[in-house]
Amino acid sequence: MPENTSESLLVVSAHAGDFVWRAGGAIALAAARGERATVVCLSFGERGESAKAWREGKQLEEIKALRRGEAEQAAAVLGADIRFLDAGDYPLRESPELVDELVRVYRETTPTVVLTHTLADPYNGDHPAAARMALDARVLAQAVGYDAPGEPLGAPPVFSFEPHQPEMCEFRPDVLLDITEVFETKRKAMRCLGAQQHMWTYYEDLAARRGVQLERNAGPNLGLLKNSRAEAFVRHYPHVTARLS
Repeated sequence: MPENTSESLLVVSAHAGDFVWRAGGAIALAAARGERATVVCLSFGERGESAKAWREGKQLEEIKALRRGEAEQAAAVLGADIRFLDAGDYPLRESPELVDELVRVYRETTPTVVLTHTLADPYNGDHPAAARMALDARVLAQAVGYDAPGEPLGAPPVFSFEPHQPEMCEFRPDVLLDITEVFETKRKAMRCLGAQQHMWTYYEDLAARRGVQLERNAGPNLGLLKNSRAEAFVRHYPHVTARLS
């Protein structure tokens, strides 16, 4: 499909697997429409999200290489470009330097939509740290006087994707995205993440549950099929529209 260069999706992911579990469907949909999709992994998830590899006796640099390879393979399946900032995890430490790197990514990719984590997660401080930096970088990238290559950014909408334990993360979805047509692509991408096999079934089941909610909330005219699959999101900024629907 010809590339639709006017639309650009940016996903800021704390770890190498997060973007697949939580937003793989959104990424695959964007790519299928010919839009640019870029994933930034702030870390490889090498310390906190690679328990299987550690138990197998692998060392840090081996695990980084393993997780990088898995994430690259998953991104290719979804149709996204991917880059790694190798900032470390557990903990992922916020810094002006890391925010500046994200500003430069914003200016380069000029996203029309941004996806990232929730600002609350009592189980994993890396996730809100990533979200805070993603939001800070968006603001700075809009500033005419900020010293970074490229033109000042517009104001792309930002969505938080669903955390692993939503009830504990103040996550109350206000957007349900129909990913039925690309769900098998997402499933294939999830299967690339062998270091976290325990997540596969969980996120397959979650897509089905959100699909049921999608059908119940879709209204009479969207023509949804049964057995829909969906991803859930929360908007950070108001939806701007000339028509309520």
